[in-house]
Amino acid sequence: MFSDRGARSQLDQLILRDQLEAVRASLLQAIPINMLLGLASALVATNAGHGRAGWAWFACSTIANLLRILLCVSPCFGLTERVEASSAISDSSIRSVRWQLRLNVLAAAGSGCVWAFLPLLCAGYTSPQTLFYLTVTCGITAGAVTHGIAYARIPAAFITPPLLSVAGCLIYSGGFDRGCLVVTTVIYLAALLRSTVASQRVFREASRLKNEARAFAGEMQVRAMHDGLTGILNRVGFTRAMEECLAQPDMGASLLLLDLDGFKSVNDVYGHKTGDRVLSEVAKRLTAALPPACSIARLGGDEFAVLYPAAETGQAPAELAQRLIGVVSQRFENFDAGRLGVSIGICAIRGEGLTQLLSYADEALYCAKSSGRNRFHLFDDRLRRRLDMQRDCERDLSTALTDGSLEMWFQPIFSDGGRTIVNLEALIRWHHPNHGWIPSNELIAAAATAGLTEPVFRFVLDKACAMLRTLRAEGWSDIGVAINVSPGEMAQIAVDEFILERLRALALPPSMLEIEITEEALLDIDAVRDKITTLSKAGVRIALDDFGAGYSSLAYLRQICADRLKIDRSLVTGLAASEDKRGLVQVVLSLGQTLQIEVVAEGVETGEDLITLQLLGCNLMQGYHLSRPKPANDILELLAVVRAAA
Repeated sequence: MFSDRGARSQLDQLILRDQLEAVRASLLQAIPINMLLGLASALVATNAGHGRAGWAWFACSTIANLLRILLCVSPCFGLTERVEASSAISDSSIRSVRWQLRLNVLAAAGSGCVWAFLPLLCAGYTSPQTLFYLTVTCGITAGAVTHGIAYARIPAAFITPPLLSVAGCLIYSGGFDRGCLVVTTVIYLAALLRSTVASQRVFREASRLKNEARAFAGEMQVRAMHDGLTGILNRVGFTRAMEECLAQPDMGASLLLLDLDGFKSVNDVYGHKTGDRVLSEVAKRLTAALPPACSIARLGGDEFAVLYPAAETGQAPAELAQRLIGVVSQRFENFDAGRLGVSIGICAIRGEGLTQLLSYADEALYCAKSSGRNRFHLFDDRLRRRLDMQRDCERDLSTALTDGSLEMWFQPIFSDGGRTIVNLEALIRWHHPNHGWIPSNELIAAAATAGLTEPVFRFVLDKACAMLRTLRAEGWSDIGVAINVSPGEMAQIAVDEFILERLRALALPPSMLEIEITEEALLDIDAVRDKITTLSKAGVRIALDDFGAGYSSLAYLRQICADRLKIDRSLVTGLAASEDKRGLVQVVLSLGQTLQIEVVAEGVETGEDLITLQLLGCNLMQGYHLSRPKPANDILELLAVVRAAA
């Protein structure tokens, strides 16, 4: 807007431009009328016997009018230069506008002086044609004021000479009536001059309001397209830049998504004001490191995006990503280098839609962050297949729930070195027609995205309870079934109510069912504590899955009343060859013994690891070396074989 002195000067310059534009337009309308009245005056003079003087006067008037028309149609740099309401006007531009206005004032004065010689055609307003010429003079001067509302000096310069000429001739003629007419003429001139000033004031006010409205609209547009904190593009502005890029498919551009590593800790340790300063500094560093043709935006939080036309710069996107990682990793004012980093996902633009490109780059960003700090990852065919699988799973999962495509397999948990089955872990399986067997974690993620978390959980619970009924019927009541409950299921649905209601309906003892929760579910312990406590008090066993790979603490173990720990497979696989892993497993086994909690080793895949676990005192084991997951019928056959062998 135009609040300070410089901005006010800018506004005055814009108003002056508007005045010149209005003057040029109005003169092109008024001058033809001026020429017609001049022609009429010359004809009247000819009829009165003053033809030579009349046509000589008309020739002078026509020359003056043609000069004024030439000024109106000639190019003016001050008007041809494109200037936004909120942008600066060049000095040369405003000088051109002012010079044009001065020339128009001089031309108007010259034309007015020609009309001041009109009395020569009527003997100083004493001939019989006086009334005609006075009427023409009044009309031409009033018309000049009517058309000259934008810039008062131009009509004033035109009307003053002829009206003063009228007054002078009337004074020279003498007489009371002519003296009164002189006074009337002077009053008329003063009124016209006052009208020109008032009209100019109204025009300038209207121009001011128009330009302020344009400036305000431009400022709002800038704010709508730019981030208020960093000054770079926001999501809306970046979307527009992307759309313009997609309209030019041969640009050879790439989309880079950037997410700061460690920014949350900066906010937590140093405060949000420091965090805001860091974001501003990051935006400055990124902008300085990018080629001029790039577009950069802050999409929200600590996420940035870059539209990189690689074909114009000749530098590979990977090289640019490495440079951006370098500039962000440098030391900041308030903390040491290395505290803040950035992960980058890169996607080449090959004609896909904006939404799809963002999802591609986001998937690449996820892979980069998964591999550690200060990494970048290119979206490739492997990620494309993974995204296609996720999309198809989300689309087809509801159908799979109803047509029997989902299956429940079971993997045994052994004791006595693999000779006795003590428990079964229920594992959901889905053979997708296009993508084959879907990993359980992908299936659960698809259920959450598709809003099918509860139906999938009910399916798992029903199949687990069906197995429990079969086990009881076959005389294996000492063997329980464990079901996995994801963090999303624990937080979003009434897991405790569903489980206890189903067990009561089937008259199954709660102790035969076990729920396995991951350490991630315990991050928000307040949200899940009541559900776990309710299940534990009812007799349902609680197992903590993937122990040692995440966030567990002794406090969590006490709060959830865990009955069993399952050592994460990353600590078990290759156990025989790793002294460090053996030490960690021994610690977990000792912890379980101290707290009187059973410990299960997951991921037993070799005989060497099995023997090592036995030597460490681990009695409960699970893994492919002992038994792979199997369909329900195959598991029942395995149970029969194990019973017969015992």
